[in-house]
Amino acid sequence: MWGKPVPERPRRLASLVKISYQRGQVAPNGIFIGQRMTRLSHLTLRNFLIALHDLLATTAALFVAFYLRFEGGEGFYDRLLLLFQILPYFLAFSVVVFFVFNLTTTKWRFISLPDALNIIRVASVLTVALLVLDYIFVAPNVRGAFFLGKVTIVLYWFLEISFLSASRMAYRHFRYTRVRRQARTEDAAPTLLIGRAADAEVLLRGIESGAIKRIWPVGILSSSRADLGQLIRNVPVLGGIDDVEDVVADFAKRKKAIVRLVMTPSAFEPEAHPESILMRARKLGVIVSRMPSLESGETPRLTAIAVEDLLLRPSEKIDYARLEALIKGKAVIVTGGGGSIGSEICERAVIFGAARLLILENSEPALYAITEALTAHGTAAAIEGRIADIRDRERIMRLMAEFRPDIVFHSAALKHVPILERDWSEGVKTNIFGSINVADAAHAAGAEAMVMISTDKAIEPVSMLGLTKRFAEMYCQALDHDLAAASGEAKPPMRLISVRFGNVLASNGSVVPKFKAQIEAGGPVTVTHPDMVRYFMTIREACDLVIAAAAHAIGTARSDVSVYVLNMGQPVKIVDLAERMIRLSGLQPGHDIEIVFTGMRPGERLHEVLFASEEPTREVGISGIMVAQPNELPMETLRKWIAALDQAIARNDRATIRKILKDAVPEFGSTAA
Repeated sequence: MWGKPVPERPRRLASLVKISYQRGQVAPNGIFIGQRMTRLSHLTLRNFLIALHDLLATTAALFVAFYLRFEGGEGFYDRLLLLFQILPYFLAFSVVVFFVFNLTTTKWRFISLPDALNIIRVASVLTVALLVLDYIFVAPNVRGAFFLGKVTIVLYWFLEISFLSASRMAYRHFRYTRVRRQARTEDAAPTLLIGRAADAEVLLRGIESGAIKRIWPVGILSSSRADLGQLIRNVPVLGGIDDVEDVVADFAKRKKAIVRLVMTPSAFEPEAHPESILMRARKLGVIVSRMPSLESGETPRLTAIAVEDLLLRPSEKIDYARLEALIKGKAVIVTGGGGSIGSEICERAVIFGAARLLILENSEPALYAITEALTAHGTAAAIEGRIADIRDRERIMRLMAEFRPDIVFHSAALKHVPILERDWSEGVKTNIFGSINVADAAHAAGAEAMVMISTDKAIEPVSMLGLTKRFAEMYCQALDHDLAAASGEAKPPMRLISVRFGNVLASNGSVVPKFKAQIEAGGPVTVTHPDMVRYFMTIREACDLVIAAAAHAIGTARSDVSVYVLNMGQPVKIVDLAERMIRLSGLQPGHDIEIVFTGMRPGERLHEVLFASEEPTREVGISGIMVAQPNELPMETLRKWIAALDQAIARNDRATIRKILKDAVPEFGSTAA
């Protein structure tokens, strides 16, 4: 039903050419020529009209320069016939120059400094062409003397730049004034931009292009002293961030009340004190929005402020081209695709160009929600969702064999620590046997890679969550080792890796939505222990780094380890997190909202760790990712423990389960009874 499609080489080559051109890359084997051909095939009537305009501008520049030089006298008319003879050849050459320097394919609406430089380059190349024509071809062979002359050629250079630029700048100004007019007629909200000039400039471009609507910036507040007193795209920098109350009051006196604040990425840096901005905005009664980072190439847009924005260190730099290279055109399976992590991986797979996506989920509502959300994106990927439990080995094997995936992301798991401390056997069935089923099925189906989502709790585990995840890691390590040994190749046919990370903000069961709900209910906010510390990262950042780890593993030999750890920055004290969230809600901890310490729960520890004491680590050259080198056990030993676990689960023999897992992971120190 889902057999792998036969590769279509011409289509894939065209796709490669298109991607290379869009990124400005010149690939070997003649791809640069292919870029030009691809661009030619996409020319529209608009492009031909632009080329016609530029030809007319060039003709006008040449004739005006000629006329000014010879002042309309007898010399002008004597030379006119030869000029008409030369003109067709010069214009044909001009068309080529226009195309090479992208004048015919650049939208006038977005003309900018790089486009102005291209116009100067075009004028310079055509001026040199006239110089060569006059001094080498015409003068010695036709007239015996210079035809155009230096003055004419210099005049032409200035006129060519002016004539090519004038219409473009006029159109850009027309669109800009139209946006301003529309903003006023639509009652766009007077807005202050918060952040450094570079970020504000990106936002202002988004407003001018029409990507961001219904706001009109009246000023900028910057944390950089160098920005003070400057104009950014005709919008003044009115002061520093601490001046927000004074600026808002001043506009109110002038009957131009500020309605909205927009925080740019630089406004969320620690030195900008973003929580202070939010507190002041609440007191002033203005709406606050944020502009997300544009590093991933997304369209500028405004979103609501989330408390997660104020809790993190700067996000890691992500090489999105590398992620796209891994996913584009591939068949991808995501287990647990309806969960918070799984659903984000599904979205990233679609964004990065997966050809086919199969979502496996045992919750019908979750499966329906993610398939509907992905379908709403209007993606070209073939998306299908299936109800399946990873414990059902036969069904998982059959589904993967039918779909024949290239990459499997295994995020299905039971993950709530206190629940698994009570129901050990369920954790073993899902996190261990379910992971074994997924790994074996991925291998049998011929997958290129399987990526298991693990946890920092697998490091020197003290809980059943960490213990079961560590056992699943060990199975993937052993299978990865055996496949590499059996192939005898430097690069094995399949890689199995595990990626560890800690708490994910806003994921199911995360402390942040729990605190939000408690604050909205009037408190108290419950914290287990005053010294409890955790690592945090966003769902998107975690999923991007998971895919980056997969790209690294697939591109390297088996000698590289198969356990990756995401860098989550500095740990956050949970009680500090609770206090900060209360303050961001405009309330005071201990006065408006109480914080109550409830005591540590079974399986918890105060301080999470990223690496075990006997677990060597090293860098892999990817920002935000390190690799761990935990002990590896042979598959034969693991299979004996797996068989014994299966029997103990059938008997519900808790003591035996614990003994087997303790033998497999000697560093296990569960505090559970």
